[in-house]
Amino acid sequence: MPMEIAAHSLFSGPDRGIVENAVLRHDNGVITSIESGTPPASGPRSLILPAFVNAHDHARPTASSFGAIGMPLESWILRSALGTPVDPYLTAASALARSARAGCASMMVHYTRPSGTMPLVDEAKAIARAASDVGIRIAFALAVRDQNPIVYGDSEPVLSELPSDDRKTIEELSVRAPMSPTAYIELTDAIAAAIGSPKVDVQLGPAGVQWCSKPLLEAVAENSALTGRRIHMHLLETIYQRAWADEHFPDGIVRYLRDIGFLSDRLTLAHCIHAGPDEIEMIAASGTRIVTNFSSNMHLRSGLAPIAAAHQCGCAIAVGVDGLALDEDDDVLREMRLVQMFHGGLGFKRTWTPAEFFGLAVANGRKATGASGTGALLPGAPADFVSIDLDRLDRDQIMPVDPVELLFARGNASLLREVVVDGRTIVSEGRCTGVDLPAIEKELRGIYRVNAGKFGNFQRAWPPLSASLQNWFEAQLDCSS
Repeated sequence: MPMEIAAHSLFSGPDRGIVENAVLRHDNGVITSIESGTPPASGPRSLILPAFVNAHDHARPTASSFGAIGMPLESWILRSALGTPVDPYLTAASALARSARAGCASMMVHYTRPSGTMPLVDEAKAIARAASDVGIRIAFALAVRDQNPIVYGDSEPVLSELPSDDRKTIEELSVRAPMSPTAYIELTDAIAAAIGSPKVDVQLGPAGVQWCSKPLLEAVAENSALTGRRIHMHLLETIYQRAWADEHFPDGIVRYLRDIGFLSDRLTLAHCIHAGPDEIEMIAASGTRIVTNFSSNMHLRSGLAPIAAAHQCGCAIAVGVDGLALDEDDDVLREMRLVQMFHGGLGFKRTWTPAEFFGLAVANGRKATGASGTGALLPGAPADFVSIDLDRLDRDQIMPVDPVELLFARGNASLLREVVVDGRTIVSEGRCTGVDLPAIEKELRGIYRVNAGKFGNFQRAWPPLSASLQNWFEAQLDCSS
């Protein structure tokens, strides 16, 4: 059914600028026309923008609710066992709806902690069903590890410091029999056959080089080259991962990935905080994208990524929330603002304008998640857009101000009025139309509160485990320096 929406301003993309008094028409999920008309007769002013993208996430509950606060990643990951999905559909629907409410048309689900309550293909189906109900596009990659489940090396020194009962608790939660490369590829094929669609892009998801053996990384690279399937992986997120990589790949971890054919325009790398200049150049030359996750990096004290330098040498940059936005509210607009402000230049030298940064974040995010098009609002493009309350954004209305510049000065998700994906309104006035997000979150809280009582052994084991982890990783860093 043909639809139209009128707005006082429409930003179609950095190459085309602002259309004043715009009328956008769409039909069957596709934009059919954008014209400049007369100002809307009544109602608040609005600004239409390309819909946002959350290019790196895990579709999990908020971490702080489980006491994972102020920890480095290496402790935080083990602590996140408390947030294991209690119901895959509800957990995914909650995370996906929060992302949609923040204006995202597409989101990466790098699924790192399955619930263990059902076969993995069925769990993927539950997540795809949640995405369909919310109305959001997703990329789905089942994260895989086949080594180093506790630390980046032999875990015996850490586990041996624990009482036997505590050791058993940690091993039951965190140590799994590794999956062979062949079994992982076959499982990914089965997931793709079950849920792959124009709005669900199934990808390969090695968790990170420190967690994946060479045979696994090489099998993923070979399968991606053979099938064209995208890959999503963490890389060099922490100083401890940097130390591990330098010890195990003295010729360079990124050089190794390049030499096995892992680097390509099918690959998206999350973080790359501790990648060196030569490594950034190799990543850029291959067409690989980097997703930066500013707030997550701050929460976990992982460091500041060289994003401006990566952009300046031609690397494609996208933005992700990683489940740890500044206020744990999945506000990707605020996240984009933080990245733009921090990496946007020094003094009179600018890395990019806000409009340019917005355009590249959306376009590269869509490429990372398998969504078609660049996100630019043009006839023939997917009808994925958001409507912003321009009266609230430009609250003083003293003089004409570029609305995109203003958005990057003070915008946040509370300004969103409508989110449209594939021609379907999935958020209206802050409310998700396809799912009842408050009811889902209330139900999840109730289940998690009951479930927390089942982790008494883990809570008891946590203080000695945390201390042992710190000792191990600090010793590793000392040895590598």
